[in-house]
Amino acid sequence: MEWIFIVITGLGLLWAIWTFNRLVMRRNRVATAWSDIDVQLTRRHDLVPNLVKVVRAYARHEQGTLKDVTRLRSQALDTDSPERLGQIETELEALLSRLLVLQEEYPELRASENFGKLSEQLVDVENQLQYARRYYNGAVRDLNTQVGQFPDLIVARSLGFREAEFYAADAGTRGPVSVRSLSR
Repeated sequence: MEWIFIVITGLGLLWAIWTFNRLVMRRNRVATAWSDIDVQLTRRHDLVPNLVKVVRAYARHEQGTLKDVTRLRSQALDTDSPERLGQIETELEALLSRLLVLQEEYPELRASENFGKLSEQLVDVENQLQYARRYYNGAVRDLNTQVGQFPDLIVARSLGFREAEFYAADAGTRGPVSVRSLSR
């Protein structure tokens, strides 16, 4: 009878160790994914001053947009929360898109070699950022699922594992999709 207790205790201990190791792996994956987002955001934030400088030289009446881009960049650099950062970055993306569209209104801006290079770099950063966000949110989903599922939640809560925040776009910028506009 004693050996049954030892076997059950041993299996329970092995399960707890296995669960702990999976939680650590998932937590590290979230941290690594967040680091990837941070790298891409840093690349984007490094491009912003140069892009603002080039646009400022050609588009004098876009000063409000340029000030907003600079303000949002500063807010993003000071924010630690993935949820809040997602909201700020969504606003920043919209304004940066506006700056890139300015080339249609200003042919001399489109002809600027600096603007062309910065635009290409920004598009590349946006693509990399999109992939990094997806990976991060997938890693957060996996961690949060394990932290919240029974019986893993027993190990997770007792050892201080918590759910991570998703990196989410600002809900105010997303509206319902019009099926009519998609079918045209």
